[in-house]
Amino acid sequence: MKYFSTRDKNCIVSAAEAIAHGLAPDGGLFVPESLPKLKNEDIKSLCAADYRTRAVRIMKLFLDEFSEDELERMVNSAYGDNFDHPDIAPVHFIDEKTAVLELWHGPTCAFKDMALQMLPHLLTASLKKCGEKRNVCILVATSGDTGKAALEGFADVEGTKILVFYPHNGVSEVQQLQMITQSGKNVGVSAVYGNFDDAQTGVKKIFGDREFADKLSAKGWFLSSANSINWGRLLPQIVYYFSAYCDYVNSGNIAFGDTVDFAVPTGNFGNILACWYAKKMGLPVGKLLCASNENNVLADFLESGVYDKNRPFHTTISPSMDILVSSNLERLLYSVSGSDTQVAEYMRKLNSYGRYAVDDKTADIIRENFVGGFCTDTETKSVINKIYTEHGYLMDTHTAVAYKKVLDHRAEIKEHTPTVIVSTASPYKFCDSVLDALGAETNASGTQLIERLSELTKTPAPKPLSGLGSREKRFNGVAQKQDMEKTVADFLLE
Repeated sequence: MKYFSTRDKNCIVSAAEAIAHGLAPDGGLFVPESLPKLKNEDIKSLCAADYRTRAVRIMKLFLDEFSEDELERMVNSAYGDNFDHPDIAPVHFIDEKTAVLELWHGPTCAFKDMALQMLPHLLTASLKKCGEKRNVCILVATSGDTGKAALEGFADVEGTKILVFYPHNGVSEVQQLQMITQSGKNVGVSAVYGNFDDAQTGVKKIFGDREFADKLSAKGWFLSSANSINWGRLLPQIVYYFSAYCDYVNSGNIAFGDTVDFAVPTGNFGNILACWYAKKMGLPVGKLLCASNENNVLADFLESGVYDKNRPFHTTISPSMDILVSSNLERLLYSVSGSDTQVAEYMRKLNSYGRYAVDDKTADIIRENFVGGFCTDTETKSVINKIYTEHGYLMDTHTAVAYKKVLDHRAEIKEHTPTVIVSTASPYKFCDSVLDALGAETNASGTQLIERLSELTKTPAPKPLSGLGSREKRFNGVAQKQDMEKTVADFLLE
């Protein structure tokens, strides 16, 4: 299967090349030339398989350069005893119509592990298939969870370095501690003065600087991405939507072929885009509920067809969604419109004016499939309290945003359709806000609050977060936005 840029269909590459380079030369995102269609019997056969087998079968459809044996070895390495649940991505039922897909049982307690434990295997194999002799530096902008998951995945991987930028004072204390205490000889972490969009924009500018790329190449380096702009990061995410549907069927709460809604908390649009791809491949998905916090640019876009980032930026208790430029929306626009020139024009307008309006046909198709919504921090805390009080189920601030969207949608349509709520992080990663939602004191450090939440709820804290406060803090640098390229140069060329 070939891949090409969302902004230029003539930029054609192999799967290995798309994964190795991450971003297309024109700034576009690589997309597959077509989406494979699964027959009902194909999906039904996945119901009898475990998560690893499901992952191999789904990803193989997109990776014809990789043998099944190769993928099996990668999958078994990616999803092994580094996950604390045998199902890897288990489904927990609140009731027969409401399921929670728990994507935080990996080594960093966030859904990014589902892709970033797999990406290093895909990337290193892709580099070999491309005959690449240079070393690769993985450059990451993170709103919290991607950074730690990428650091964990690439730590001490031969032939690689990884540098993560995160917004200064823009992540939770636990998220920051996870990053700045990361072990590994090839890792680097730097805060950036500004918000996530500033960090992400800075990284994209670095990728687009050809002179800088030539300078790095002369020293034996090139840059690639572990953000969801990289197809190798997005592809593993498609798997868990198929897996969740199969587990729903296996529970007996729905019959095979019944449609299921998915509610996804999203900022950069990668997670919910993977669900869209699964639906286009034949998975019986009903509505895609796109849940935002007060940075509601996506909710407004889904309703109006106008994307406008020219608005106040809010720092919320769901910081991984504090984003105003949703990069993966570009892939959806291409999927719906099929026009590279139109997508390129939308992105030009976004870059020049901070806004664009899609045509009526594109907007209508998106509205037929997606339902947007957002909630405030107060509402997020209320949902955490409500679900814990009524069902004894503890959730983090991002999952609660998605749950709120489900409650609102059901009230609006006056029907309880079968729904999977995509849970993106352990509540212990945001223990201060979760404790506050439960009415408990939060006058302590993040690591002390982990113990307090465990004592209050009688639930065990995840092992990867235990002892976090006693680990060596290795990285304390903060860069100005305009100095990010210098930070990369210092990291690689020192």
